[in-house]
Amino acid sequence: MKQNMIYGKDIKPVCALCENAVPIDDETMLCRKKGPMGLTDSCRAFKYDPLMRKPSSPAFVKAFSEKDFKL
Repeated sequence: MKQNMIYGKDIKPVCALCENAVPIDDETMLCRKKGPMGLTDSCRAFKYDPLMRKPSSPAFVKAFSEKDFKL
């Protein structure tokens, strides 16, 4: 399967990231090609949709003080 280098090489083909699937509920996707499938299932019609990806939260949370903003 050919993948676009813009999005990275380590994208796993799962229905949760496919442009052919729409969510039904928290655990099921409705694929245009195969019908109802699980979030981690995939098929040959997989096409990555970057808008389906949920970005991870920032790794650090730092509390800033007034001192941090003074010159």
